[in-house]
Amino acid sequence: MKKFPVKAVFLILALAAILILMLTSTRIASVDAAGQTAVHKSFFQQFIIAGGPIVWFILLPMSLITVYLAAEYSLTIRRKKLLPAGTADQILTAIRKSNPNPLKADFTKNDDMLSIAITRTLTQGKGDWFRMRSVVAESLQDQAWQLMRKIEWVNLIGNISPMVGLFGTVFGMIKMFNAIVYAGGQPQPAQLAGGISVALVTTFWGLFIAIPAIAVYGIFRNRIETLASDAVAESEDIMSKIRVGLKKQQATRPGDSRQ
Repeated sequence: MKKFPVKAVFLILALAAILILMLTSTRIASVDAAGQTAVHKSFFQQFIIAGGPIVWFILLPMSLITVYLAAEYSLTIRRKKLLPAGTADQILTAIRKSNPNPLKADFTKNDDMLSIAITRTLTQGKGDWFRMRSVVAESLQDQAWQLMRKIEWVNLIGNISPMVGLFGTVFGMIKMFNAIVYAGGQPQPAQLAGGISVALVTTFWGLFIAIPAIAVYGIFRNRIETLASDAVAESEDIMSKIRVGLKKQQATRPGDSRQ
């Protein structure tokens, strides 16, 4: 499945989950000890409707984006895709089969970190082992930074969502104090409920989004650093084998005394 359809599927599933939640949310009625019928609000009414537009149009979409990004990272940032087992052996085998000129080895069909780095090395190194070693290090570093920039979005959400929640808290407090003024200093509890709901619900959503978002960022940052470190170690072994092959080539060239 291509990248775009995967993203579309996750987005549709997330929106469908919210739609189902909205359609199935109903009020539950019960009878209290005094014989009065009490109406209990559903989760949707308590934690989404009561939060106001700040929850509907800002925090709720941010939570959906966080879930979507976490799911996408789980599929794209993993060892099986970025650094599959046995990749180094496959590359070395391909280089040996391409003798006497290992620079003709082709790994363009592979999209893992090590294959991309070695491909760039063989095409840009120009037979100079020291230049090739520099190219492979730069390639792995560039790929690691690209992955880091990719997960920076979830880190941004994790840092912004508490600020949005705090903004909602301040907005709710202002709304509550306005209700007190309009009521002449003696408001009924129901008149204060709206402002209090906005203040508490937006704070809840801000923390509810920030905690898993920052956790997801930390998990995938550690994973990227580990994969990059392992790729560097495997590339060193490959480069040592390439150096041996280059020395053999240079030794067979008449009048070439370079080592």
